[in-house]
Amino acid sequence: MTYIDTPNQNIEKAVLAGLAADSMDLKERSTDESLDELEALLETAGGISAGRILQKKPTPDPRTFIGEGKAQEMKALIDAEDCTLAVFDNELSPSQTRALEEALGVRVLDRSGLILDIFAQRAQTREGRLQVELAQYKYLLPRLTGMWTHLERQAGTSAPIGTRGPGETQLETDRRHIRRKISKLEEELEQVRQVRSTQRRLREKNSVPVVALVGYTNAGKSTLLNKLTGADISARNRLFDTLDTTTRRLKISDTLEVLLSDTVGFIRKLPHHLVDAFKATLEELAYADLLLHVIDASNPLWIQQAEVVDELILELGAEATPRIEVFNKCDLDLSVSHPRGDDIVEVSARTGNGIDALIIKIENILQKTKKRAVLRLPYDKGGLLELLHREASVLRLEYLDDGIEVEAVLNPGTYGRVRDYVVTENS
Repeated sequence: MTYIDTPNQNIEKAVLAGLAADSMDLKERSTDESLDELEALLETAGGISAGRILQKKPTPDPRTFIGEGKAQEMKALIDAEDCTLAVFDNELSPSQTRALEEALGVRVLDRSGLILDIFAQRAQTREGRLQVELAQYKYLLPRLTGMWTHLERQAGTSAPIGTRGPGETQLETDRRHIRRKISKLEEELEQVRQVRSTQRRLREKNSVPVVALVGYTNAGKSTLLNKLTGADISARNRLFDTLDTTTRRLKISDTLEVLLSDTVGFIRKLPHHLVDAFKATLEELAYADLLLHVIDASNPLWIQQAEVVDELILELGAEATPRIEVFNKCDLDLSVSHPRGDDIVEVSARTGNGIDALIIKIENILQKTKKRAVLRLPYDKGGLLELLHREASVLRLEYLDDGIEVEAVLNPGTYGRVRDYVVTENS
């Protein structure tokens, strides 16, 4: 498979390497499958694999990670194939990166660095570029020593893989300068987070449910958003095609309209710097009324991919949000089996099969999560009235002798805070 679709892009040749050490966490070990994914990432970045090495040993070598013998073997392959890059599936320490570059005679990237490079290419909005730049600075900070004597940071898609992003003049070896830059970016992203918070309160006040698409990269989230809403979002068969969040309105029924939000795809060993930097975007998951977990039903590794997404949902605090598992690409060869259930639906975002069933499930779940209730608030609980105006849809308000009667549509969290004052309710 190939994801290269830019004819004028300089295509670099690289050798891939991975380590499966007994002492490593199972999720961090390299396998043939994770190297396949690394090759797809390399192609997405604009490179091509000239070979691969999978080393198995008890522990990582503290200097060269894969061991001196394997490093020599890798050097021979690099020279034979005239490569300019070595890409490792595991995370390397700064000292290991430097030692490998000396031993191999080419630039060395680990998986995190490669993913960051792809994000640097793909980010289009100001927010996306801020997030990627912050992640790059945090990644580069411990790697400054000796780095800029042999790397020239460049901009644009024609730059060598792993050298796109902040320029050398910005990345001075003075760590205080880098930390000041990181602090400034964090402040700017905090402003983005506050804007999102304000927008979220307005949505809650107007009782507009939010449905967030989540899933492994290249599972088909953007294609599904296009099919559901008639949008024309770029949806190509390549990893991390969508970085910047896209939100569209979707009419579910005559009485229900939602905001459908696409999010960046997840992947194994996603750099923590990226997760942290994209928190302003990804925290929307924790505030969504419903998650659509899009799964590539045609992928034999869908279980492992779904587990990666589930773990990140947990890390982002959205594990309690109602969820529908959407098994996509069901028009392809389905020799791969997957479960059935009330909160599972099979679709083809490409052909439209199963879309009607998905819309029905969305409506059923959202109708369950919202509660319409009449409350009687004592006059000394004016703060709760302010809460209802902020987080619920207030339908009727009446001031009585014994309190304030409010009829409102509430989300589960708000309902739990005012439950003691509910007079009547309709689910």
